[in-house]
Amino acid sequence: MGLTGFHVSSQNPHERLVKFHCSNPKKQSFNLGSRLKYGSSQLGTLVMCKCEGIDFEERTSPNEVKKEIEKCYGLISRLGRGVVYLGSSRMGPDNPHYEKTLELSKEISLLLDCTSWTGAGPGLMDAAIKGALQAGKPVGGFKIGKEAGEWTTSNIHAYLPSKTYLTCRFFSARKHGLVDAAVRKSDSDRTAVVALPGGIGTLDEMFEILALIQLQRIGSELPVPFLVMNYDSFYSKLLEFLNDCEKRGTVSIGEVASLWKVFDKNADALEYLAEFYNIRKA
Repeated sequence: MGLTGFHVSSQNPHERLVKFHCSNPKKQSFNLGSRLKYGSSQLGTLVMCKCEGIDFEERTSPNEVKKEIEKCYGLISRLGRGVVYLGSSRMGPDNPHYEKTLELSKEISLLLDCTSWTGAGPGLMDAAIKGALQAGKPVGGFKIGKEAGEWTTSNIHAYLPSKTYLTCRFFSARKHGLVDAAVRKSDSDRTAVVALPGGIGTLDEMFEILALIQLQRIGSELPVPFLVMNYDSFYSKLLEFLNDCEKRGTVSIGEVASLWKVFDKNADALEYLAEFYNIRKA
C-alpha cells in the first residue's frame, strides 16, 4: 500500500495561504531548513515537502517583531495613553455584560478624559469602543487576525478609522502595545487597566500585566490602577483559587489584593478611579 503524493492547503496565523506539494513520499531523514517543511500521511510516513507562499525567515526574524512593536508605540504616541480594556470577544450585545461594559467605558472616558484602548475585536472589546465613542472620546486598538475562535475575513475594522488601530501579526507586539498604553509617565497621565469577564486570552493578558506590576517591570513611573470587574460573580471562583494560593504559600498574604481592586458594580469602580486621581465629581 503506497501513496503517489498528496496536497495540503492551510492558513497560518498571518492569513497567508500555505501549500504543500509532495510526490513519491518515502521514509527518510530530513532537516528543517528555512524553506522546507514536512508533512505526514495517515500512515505516519514522514515525507519531504517544499513550502510555498510563506517566508519563514520573515516570521522568525526579531527585526520584524521589533518593527511591529515600534508601530504600536507610534500609535500610542499619536493617540495618547489611557484606559486599557481586556475582555471576552465572545460576549456580544445579547450578553448582559456587554451593556455594563459599554456604560462603564462611557463613564470612565468622561471621568478621566482619556483614550480608550482595546484589542479592537468583537464582544466586550466592541462594547468598550462604543462606550468611549458615545462619550465623544478617542479610541485606539491593537487588532489581531483571530478572535472568538474564527479567522477574521479581513484585517480591516468594521467602523474604526484606519489611523486609530493597528492590525498586528505578532501577539508579542500586540501585548507590548496594550501594556504601554496604560503606562503613566507623569501626573497628567490618567490611565488604568480594566479586566472584564473573559476567557483564556483575557486571563493571559490579565496575569501578564499583574506579574509586570508585581515585579515592577511594567515600565510605569507612577502607579497604574488595575480594576477587575466581577460582574455577576464571574471571577469569584478565580479569586477563591488565589486565596487558596495564599494559604498554600505560593502567593504572599494580601499580595494580589494590593495589586488590583475587584468591583461588582460600575458605580464602585468609578468612585475608586475618582478617588485615585483626586477628581471631584460635578
